[in-house]
Amino acid sequence: MLEFQAVKLILQTQLLPDGDQSAKLAATMRAFNAAADWLAGEAFRLKTANKVELQQLYYCQLRDDFGISAQMAIRCIAQVCEAYRRDKSRRPRFKKYASIPYDQRLMAFKGVDRVSLLTLEGRTIVPVVMGNYQSERFNGKHCQCDLVKRKDGKWFLLVTIKTPDAPPIPSTDFIGVDFGVVNLAVDSDGEMHQGDDVERTRQHYGKVKRSLQRKATKQKRAGFRPLNAKRKLKALSGRERRFKANTNHTIAKKIVAKATDTGRGIAIEDLEGIRNRTRFRKKQRDRMSKWAFAELRGYIEYKAALSGVKVQPVDPRNTSRKCPECNHVSKKNRIRRDVFLCDECGYFDHADIVGAKNIRSGAQVIAREVSVAESRVSRETSSIYNRGASA
Repeated sequence: MLEFQAVKLILQTQLLPDGDQSAKLAATMRAFNAAADWLAGEAFRLKTANKVELQQLYYCQLRDDFGISAQMAIRCIAQVCEAYRRDKSRRPRFKKYASIPYDQRLMAFKGVDRVSLLTLEGRTIVPVVMGNYQSERFNGKHCQCDLVKRKDGKWFLLVTIKTPDAPPIPSTDFIGVDFGVVNLAVDSDGEMHQGDDVERTRQHYGKVKRSLQRKATKQKRAGFRPLNAKRKLKALSGRERRFKANTNHTIAKKIVAKATDTGRGIAIEDLEGIRNRTRFRKKQRDRMSKWAFAELRGYIEYKAALSGVKVQPVDPRNTSRKCPECNHVSKKNRIRRDVFLCDECGYFDHADIVGAKNIRSGAQVIAREVSVAESRVSRETSSIYNRGASA
């Protein structure tokens, strides 16, 4: 049974430092990341991600060589251990302006419009701008934050907060959701969220980037510095990613709203590791590599948790080949990518809708099994209690 716990949300707030404050923050960020990059080399050399061991060996050296504060040295060691622990076969690298963590000892909010941040030269109070979404959810209590300097020079503070889940909505039925590339999400009610706009955006930015890269290469070969092309490429960076993130947010919001309004849970495909199991032709690789199904699933899960909607992952095997009417499973049932025709009973429907219906059925089976198991445990517990009471 899925348990509902507090959800961690990341609120993006913009900082508005003046020139002097911006210089202090940049110097602090450079020193922190230089310390982290050096320590990562030592951790890799010693083959250890033990925070206590690294602290005993290098705490004083970090403070003396890089000029960071005591708590920043502690956060630096923790950051390096976390990065190295993810993949011990590679030496972690920290870029000069990579984001750096700020905990409660390094920062403090002064209301909702100012924040005190520790720098190499002491504390500085920087104005903060929050949108309506952030202001509604910010209650003054926060976990670790991350200081970020964007490529355009703007400063942001990513504030992590814990927000309690809504009370779980009792549900015995589910909305099945089938993820895809042509249709980003299709539910068992037949509603489709198409990916045409996402694909057009991908092709557009891909074409523009290729053109600018060719132009930059020609200018470089001719002995000129391709500054204009590089500026344009830098400006385009991230636009496609932000468009896709917004699209996934919109889809997730609609699916969760439907589940909330109809008192149902949401059944989704458990697609973990699908990239390692699937192979694509060369022409498909760019499109498939940018298929953000994990992001869409994450958005659905956290929005559902905030609304009290249960999310049930389902094994996706054979969901596109199984007939929802007679349960016949065959590759021949998929006569085309988007057409399902059961060669046993003749059932006909859109292939993605069939997949969503089978995902819904899978979640219902899991829910019944969990309910039976809980009833059995409850009876056994009650029987033990009654025997103890009679004794």
